[in-house]
Amino acid sequence: MVKVHHVTGYDQFIRFIEKYKNEKNTVNILFSGSKLENGLSWCSDCVEASPFIETALKHAPATAHFIYVDVGDRQAWKDMQNPFRKNVDTHLSVIPTLIRWRHPQRLEGEQCTKPDLLEMFFSDED
Repeated sequence: MVKVHHVTGYDQFIRFIEKYKNEKNTVNILFSGSKLENGLSWCSDCVEASPFIETALKHAPATAHFIYVDVGDRQAWKDMQNPFRKNVDTHLSVIPTLIRWRHPQRLEGEQCTKPDLLEMFFSDED
């Protein structure tokens, strides 16, 4: 079964992902807006994509890791100096963004609501 992790903010993400620098198993990362009191992201696109991603996640290898990363609140995300935007390994321009860590596989924005793309993303071998 896929190992699911939750990380909040850039600093926690950097510390957390360090553990996976030599990971042999697949590491998929979803970058999304932080959650409001109602449990949903402030980012409506992230909320829309969430059920599609959850459904497609079953196609990931059982040994894979799936990391949810909250990029911050709306104000933090809209700041063009946001470190998630500047980091060469994440280089985010939209959320939601789904990446395969240290590999070229990447889905952004509306692509995260496409079941066929998501299935291909999760089932694709490195």
